[in-house]
Amino acid sequence: MLQSPAISVATSYCPCQGKVVAIRGSVVDVHFSDEVPPLRHLLRAGPQAQIAIEGLTYLSANLIRGIALTPTQGLARGARVIDTGQSLQVPIGEHLLGRAFNVFGDPIDGLGPLKGMKRSLHGQAVPLHQRTTGTDILVTGIKAIDLLAPLERGSKAGLFGGAGVGKTVLITEMIHNIVSRYDGVSIFCGIGERSREGEELYREMKAAGVLNNTVMVFGQMNEPPGSRFRVGHAALTMAEYFRDQAHRDVLLMIDNVFRFIQAGSEVSGLMGQLPSRVGYQPTLATELAELEERICSTAHGAITSVQAVYIPADDLTDPAAVHTFSHLSASIVLSRKRTSEGLYPAVDPLQSGSKMLTPSVVGQRHYQVAQAVRKTLAEYEDLKDIIAMLGLEELAQNERQTVYRARRLERFLTQPFFTTEQFSGIPGKMVSLDQTLTGCEAILDDKCSGLSEQALYMIGAVDEAELEHQEREAQEVEEIGQ
Repeated sequence: MLQSPAISVATSYCPCQGKVVAIRGSVVDVHFSDEVPPLRHLLRAGPQAQIAIEGLTYLSANLIRGIALTPTQGLARGARVIDTGQSLQVPIGEHLLGRAFNVFGDPIDGLGPLKGMKRSLHGQAVPLHQRTTGTDILVTGIKAIDLLAPLERGSKAGLFGGAGVGKTVLITEMIHNIVSRYDGVSIFCGIGERSREGEELYREMKAAGVLNNTVMVFGQMNEPPGSRFRVGHAALTMAEYFRDQAHRDVLLMIDNVFRFIQAGSEVSGLMGQLPSRVGYQPTLATELAELEERICSTAHGAITSVQAVYIPADDLTDPAAVHTFSHLSASIVLSRKRTSEGLYPAVDPLQSGSKMLTPSVVGQRHYQVAQAVRKTLAEYEDLKDIIAMLGLEELAQNERQTVYRARRLERFLTQPFFTTEQFSGIPGKMVSLDQTLTGCEAILDDKCSGLSEQALYMIGAVDEAELEHQEREAQEVEEIGQ
């Protein structure tokens, strides 16, 4: 197996030594009297060299300004700084599977240290001529996503939503479903998220038996902005190894891309850059592109990414959301309104979409059913104001029929999740695409008009509601006979 040029090898590099001349929070200025190290080199300071600093810009011929990746408590002016001679690196290899790491590649799961090859975080995107394009659909087993926003193998999909609408729950469910269905590697990258969520996810994946094919990388929200800003690159570096050297397909889950942008904004402000629109960093588009453009398919394998994106104040025109949209092939928008109605997953069927939803890719049947579902739900949305003012009885017969279909479709597109069984008490369901299409067709053709709306709520395939309806009818007949 050929090693990538990015893999670190032993060199006879002579480390430079400097001293701290200024400290402002996480920003550290270091003076080197002889030779200044290259930018992005990892510098070490402190009594046991426990403080890590990444050089970001030159202030003069002998002065470099860096951002601390660890807390700077105890660091003082005049402290000695050593250049490690290399950029920040993380371990790569098959032995990473089943483990959890921080941004430095150090295990945080209490299972002991790791040895082996390491690779720099700062990799380059695959050149355009080495990329491959395809139209393979990744089936998630989640009805609303497979029907309205199908995912493409080797593409990027975004989960957009405000706080508390179910982004993390949806991501964990997709990990559960896709890892059990496809033979590949799953990498979970937690950027600036709660340590509680990471710990719960680790235990859930271990209990589900999918941890052995998973690598977890965390940059928690209590860590300095420099650390949170680089954790996405750390996870991508590990994913690139499995794609390029191990020749395996990788599912990369990122939770949350907005926290990556937010960390970049903090770093930018600390470094003294003038803010851009809405206070974001002026280099927002470049920094996001450096991360996103490394996610692609090659002849050896594919990295398929599903990314949660927090939407500040539920505003989809926020620069963070707008810049992220441009990199995605599928956008899954989670609606607070649907959450308040108890419709989970809270996927907004009118705002969610995918570039894959064309007849030439998904087939004529899938395309027509998806368009009919969207049309029905859009008409229902237009009628809601009239219903609120005048009541359902004032609508024409065909409009009333549209409302009945739309309400049944909304409830049929809900689904019990495996990862929420302990809260809901309802066993999780994985639904095939054919079952989803059959159920939607039955509702659109009024074959489910005999079923109540509640019968279609939180079920898998439509057969479950029909079977339950038949059992209830038989029970009623039996009671009447008695």
